[in-house]
Amino acid sequence: MLGIHEIWLFILSGVLLNITPGPDTVYVIGRSMQMGWRGGAAAALGISCGCFFHVTAAAIGLSALLMASSTAFSILKLVGAAYLVVTGLQMLWSRPALASAIDEPVRSSLRRVFLQGVFTNALNPKVALFFLAFLPQFVAADSAHKPLAFLTLGLIFICTGTLWCLVLAAFAARAAHRLRRSEGVIAWVNRALGGLFIYLGIRVAMLETR
Repeated sequence: MLGIHEIWLFILSGVLLNITPGPDTVYVIGRSMQMGWRGGAAAALGISCGCFFHVTAAAIGLSALLMASSTAFSILKLVGAAYLVVTGLQMLWSRPALASAIDEPVRSSLRRVFLQGVFTNALNPKVALFFLAFLPQFVAADSAHKPLAFLTLGLIFICTGTLWCLVLAAFAARAAHRLRRSEGVIAWVNRALGGLFIYLGIRVAMLETR
């Protein structure tokens, strides 16, 4: 159906890729330690929305166009790198929040965490390259419904990834319940996340199209 083949292999590969520790995992766990399960869930949903942006772009051909245009690729790369570095610096300079900010995170904080997850993925051309290389392997070359097939596979990948991240958020929030009472621990989490964003920004800035 839709030209999709070896769907079982795609799901298995997607699950293995999703559970492999990476920047998204660190971000979800870090936000869960800072703000509890709701903070981790906001991070997970933001990451998923950012991934959906690239899945949609791959389905309609924008990712291929982006990879073919060195100018467009460079612009997205520099914007994404700048966003990541600035966000990382803000985290490094931020002060840890305790008490009510931890137990009852305000909507604005959750919204900020969600948007950071969205932009971190949406402005990362490396994610576009991944979906552009991964999805076509499971769609027949002569399929008449490639865009719909890409969307279907992308949604399956995103759903499994979101479920995994939500599980991680729940476990991390539960394990860190007492640790989150420590201002020192929260400060180190801020530094770790800030360093991660700066590192990703540098990697994105050095990324070259193939």
